[in-house]
Amino acid sequence: MQVKFQGNPLTLVGEQVKIGDTLADFTVVDNDLNDIKLSDLKGKKIFLTVPSLDTPVCDTEVRIFNKRASEIADVQGIYAISMDLPFAQARWCGQAMIDKVKTLSDYKSRTFSAVTGTYIKELGLLTRSVIIVDENNKVIYTEYLDEITNEPNYERALKNL
Repeated sequence: MQVKFQGNPLTLVGEQVKIGDTLADFTVVDNDLNDIKLSDLKGKKIFLTVPSLDTPVCDTEVRIFNKRASEIADVQGIYAISMDLPFAQARWCGQAMIDKVKTLSDYKSRTFSAVTGTYIKELGLLTRSVIIVDENNKVIYTEYLDEITNEPNYERALKNL
């Protein structure tokens, strides 16, 4: 799949997950540098992939999901995953007062981006996507944005829960 950044084409590495797929296990890093695996996370989950939390669109997206988290009763976790270092993620969360979305980094093993096809070859960052999985890690919703400076369709994502 090819995505664009401000109209310029970029290449995503790997295969994007589709509805009905089972998300493969991966390892990411939390803000305390602990490894977190998909198998450690329970229940229905929302994964937001963003290029960098320190950019306006990513900041807005995570803030909106954080604000709307109370509307999502049966979801165990909302996770924003980027290549940002955990220290930068923790700083951003503190400044933005994010308390419901957990930030995770794929900088170390890049296994999340490998199993979801979200790695941008030319930038070394993740593309913008929303992936929702059920309690068995079966994919029930995906949105890969073709222009990474656009925001996802929040209403459609929330309706698919």
